[in-house]
Amino acid sequence: MKRRIVCFGDSNTWGFNARTMERFPEGVRWTSLLAEMLGDEFQVIEEGLSGRTSVIDDPLFEGLNGYTYIHPCLMSHAPLELVIIMLGTNDTKERFHLTAYNIAQGIVRLSHKVKNTPAASKGGFPKVLVIAPPPIEKGYYETGVSQSMGRECDLKSEEMPKYLMELLEIQGTEFLNTKGLVQMNNIDFMHLDEEGHKLLSHHVFNKIESMLLR
Repeated sequence: MKRRIVCFGDSNTWGFNARTMERFPEGVRWTSLLAEMLGDEFQVIEEGLSGRTSVIDDPLFEGLNGYTYIHPCLMSHAPLELVIIMLGTNDTKERFHLTAYNIAQGIVRLSHKVKNTPAASKGGFPKVLVIAPPPIEKGYYETGVSQSMGRECDLKSEEMPKYLMELLEIQGTEFLNTKGLVQMNNIDFMHLDEEGHKLLSHHVFNKIESMLLR
């Protein structure tokens, strides 16, 4: 049986293309590029959903709370060796009234749930890698997404990774901070472009190599 990895995230895991408003194809999405680099020994399972939050119910849209969905999601894909979580961008929305620290707390709570879900082989628990997505850039507020996102999303997105790193270190969870390594696009400033997907895939592969392949 292949070694199975679930990538649990939002539109940047789903592969949203801000230029076409559609989905990037395989061979462009970071998840599919990661699968190519890992080879036939692994199976990479894409669990991306546009608008997904870590622990918040969105009053405007159904089914976006990652915390309430992740247990059945992981059990349906079991057995799993690794779960990769990349969330936080949507949690910055003004209507949720969360601080950067609150957003980090939610992601860590989600990580704790994964680490206690018996979705690995023989009822064990999968390893977890949490990724801090690239920060939203301030130019987002001059685009159409500002109407949905609201104010100060870029500020919260910029501050969140430092809190996330501190809390995950206490939890003992592997962490990859993409701040400074990968950038959002220059269209809506909150989604990855083709180059962003490529860069992210390489950084994630290097992290997985240190966790699983050595």
